[in-house]
Amino acid sequence: MNEIEKFLGRTDDTVAEAMRRIDRNETGILFFTDEAGRLTGCLTDGDIRRFLLSGGKLEEPAMRAANPHPRAAGNDEEARALYHKKNYIVIPIVDAEGVVVGLYNGEEIDRAPRTALKMPVVINAGGKGTRLDPFTRVLPKPLIPVGEMPIIEHIMREYQTYACDEFHVIVNYRRELMKAYFAENEHHYRITWYDEEEPLGTGGGLTLLRGKLQGTFFFANCDALLTANYERMVQFHRESGNLITMVCAYRNLTLPYGVVEMGSNGRIERMTEKPTMSFLTNTGIYLVEPEVMEDMEDGVPIGFPDVVEMERKKGRRVAVFPVSENDWMDMGQLPELEKMRKKLYGEAL
Repeated sequence: MNEIEKFLGRTDDTVAEAMRRIDRNETGILFFTDEAGRLTGCLTDGDIRRFLLSGGKLEEPAMRAANPHPRAAGNDEEARALYHKKNYIVIPIVDAEGVVVGLYNGEEIDRAPRTALKMPVVINAGGKGTRLDPFTRVLPKPLIPVGEMPIIEHIMREYQTYACDEFHVIVNYRRELMKAYFAENEHHYRITWYDEEEPLGTGGGLTLLRGKLQGTFFFANCDALLTANYERMVQFHRESGNLITMVCAYRNLTLPYGVVEMGSNGRIERMTEKPTMSFLTNTGIYLVEPEVMEDMEDGVPIGFPDVVEMERKKGRRVAVFPVSENDWMDMGQLPELEKMRKKLYGEAL
């Protein structure tokens, strides 16, 4: 049994069945989920005791004794904060739809089993990473450490949780360091390397893979880690018949100033104090069909957003899959690098 399953019951469990589950996990708590995996309640041994003392029966539905509004976190960082703020036993982690995707017990995050997608992953790791200067004067950006391992390993391990372990890595700047690092890595990765002789931008390197991939693949820049539900991304991409699906994160930006809208003759039309702007931003992660590479020219530098726009103008179906900003960690700039480290490891290593 996967560890997370010890903490999960079904909404139709009886009190007696719930008691047996609680005995097995030895923590005194059980979370209930519906058929879709959404969190519906939580039950402690104290709840059961109070229910039975008030006249409840062991054969009755456990949900009658449960708390229908349990505390939950939307991401790992929030789970750690909740857990350590109060005397919680376990904090469930849910996605945007309320589906339980993990549990935090004060020591580590336990993940729910994920669907085996078994899709190839193409990682563009050839850029110089000028925004992370001076670190990138010594190391290529993909090898800059975030906690205990470099960013590219965090990215690859996330894909591996979906059984996506076929990696195609496009390299240019300090590529021999990249290859040497993985040649000596104790954790085995199945990597095919593609050398850019000249910089080809965030999209042009894909032409090196023409004819190498036969089906849908992930395409990712090497400066972002995504913890959203990859299965739903793939389902959306395929059911929509997309050529390219761009994964975008909602961002909320609060301006530190009051905003004034002016009409004719200087008349004030509207004033808003410190407004919040919401928008979608490209995470640099895509689902792509291989025929895209047939529309690209060999050896011509191009950004992949320009490829998306080119296909859109041709009338091909390109679309956005939106995710929460909490699901997206970007290390493109030094302040963001530290934020990523804290999300992955907490305040201190």
